[in-house]
Amino acid sequence: MSTLLRKPAEDEAHAPSPRHDQDLYGWVEAQVALLHSGRTDALDLDNIAEELSDVGAAQYSRLEGALRVLLMHMLKWDQQPEMRTPSWIYSIMEQRRRYDRILKRSPSLNASVDEIRDDIYPISRNWASEECHLPVGEFPDRCPYTWDDILHRPFDLDSVKK
Repeated sequence: MSTLLRKPAEDEAHAPSPRHDQDLYGWVEAQVALLHSGRTDALDLDNIAEELSDVGAAQYSRLEGALRVLLMHMLKWDQQPEMRTPSWIYSIMEQRRRYDRILKRSPSLNASVDEIRDDIYPISRNWASEECHLPVGEFPDRCPYTWDDILHRPFDLDSVKK
């Protein structure tokens, strides 16, 4: 179990708190100890709010990252069938797993998936263009995939160049 989740010893809840800007881990431990002891009056609420906001932004960013790589590999797959490798399939499968895990842990992100896809597609397109050594204009201007394609389209190892 993470030390961040453990119940503090009695003396920890009364120990001076490290400063947020000098020892983030120590500060988090101290804030957890204060919460467990019920000493909400001593909490560093401004920095707690900032850290919680950062956690939400990190989840959003992780979802963007998984979708960005997933779309890039799908574009490469479709654009260069003669260059297909098993690693492309494995990457697609892994990014789908990451995408699913993130949404299971943060289901409210479901409301943002269309926006995320539309925002990151141009980046995926550019990456695919660079990796395929093809002009970016060889790839669709807008994401050509439905959500069913993105999340469930099969990719066959038998179609990979041997």
